[in-house]
Amino acid sequence: MDTILAASVGLLIVAILVALAARRLSLPYTVGLVATGIALAFSPLKVGLGLTHDFVYLLILPPLLFEAAISIHWTELRRDMLPVLVLSTLGVAISAAAVAGGMVWLLAWPVTAAVVFGVLIAATDPVAVIAMFKDLGLKGRLRLLVESESLFNDGVAAVLFALALAWAMAPTAAPGIVPIILSLLTTAGGGVLIGAGVGIAAILIAGRTVDHLIGAAVTTAAAYGAFLLAEHWHFSGVLATVAAGLLIGNPERLGARARKAFSAQEREFIHGFWEFAAFIANSFVFLLIGVTVAGIPFADFGFGPILIAIGLVLAARALTVYPLSLPFAGTRWAIPLRAQHVLWWGGLRGALALALALALPATMPFADAIKVMTFGVVVFSVVFQGVTMPVLLRKLGHVS
Repeated sequence: MDTILAASVGLLIVAILVALAARRLSLPYTVGLVATGIALAFSPLKVGLGLTHDFVYLLILPPLLFEAAISIHWTELRRDMLPVLVLSTLGVAISAAAVAGGMVWLLAWPVTAAVVFGVLIAATDPVAVIAMFKDLGLKGRLRLLVESESLFNDGVAAVLFALALAWAMAPTAAPGIVPIILSLLTTAGGGVLIGAGVGIAAILIAGRTVDHLIGAAVTTAAAYGAFLLAEHWHFSGVLATVAAGLLIGNPERLGARARKAFSAQEREFIHGFWEFAAFIANSFVFLLIGVTVAGIPFADFGFGPILIAIGLVLAARALTVYPLSLPFAGTRWAIPLRAQHVLWWGGLRGALALALALALPATMPFADAIKVMTFGVVVFSVVFQGVTMPVLLRKLGHVS
């Protein structure tokens, strides 16, 4: 216990120093964390903590998802709900299929392994995307589109991954298309319903007190409670936490009485509390990504296949963004071409993909190869795309 506490405090101090340096150098915070983590791995210092599926999926994701969800205004989300849903559902399917097909065609991977990799790498990760956009100070509709899509496609990819993994482990027992669709709807719908129920309960409880500390405690219980309850019942924990966060962040959707559940002081304190929680979560996960990446035997698998995987992921993202934006041209949902460029290049992969890859059973064929490819794509995404994203945004006139 003492070792874990000491390691946690040490990583927090490192994160503070990296944050100060990143601000001074005008670099994305997440990029600095990954680079520092790699440096720590080669230093005499022992980190004492490791990157595991449970650590990322159960401890890190809920606060990051919840913090992003409570910050989204329902009125703005409702206005762009159609393109967000299209990108986060059909887009995930197209991206996964394109990556899987490319891995089979170019690298001769078995179809089962290619599909699992395609699904886990398909979603843009809210952990990476939201952190980057906060660093850059990007606001408005473009940020809403990117963050909302990443929140929803995160849940869709997690559901598809469970189905793809089950099929990969028992390909002869593959279900038909109708059972797959029913399973998707049940898993996603169950998660949303549980999240909504937890959100309503949290609002009712918060409405009985004006204590901002109790309000923060209630939202903490809601963020983790929605996730754990949904996962326990085999629904989507990701979508449950997102649904709870959206409802708690927009209590007026439940009527005038619910609007008064959180006072102005409570809202300000709760948002500040969750920004701090997200900072801590981001700091730990990206530092540990760097530490873990330094120990991955990329050379054993060859850098050529990793570069091919990176190229496929970028191409698949382009096949998602540009064609799916065309039907909205000339409508009130039209997405300008400059915004489409940001949606494409800003489709970072991060902690979710790693959590899913780390969850692969050792007995699955190509499990090690999938993990290596995933880490390779994530490092490229967070570091290279993260560094060049501010340049692209300035070139396109989205930030000064």
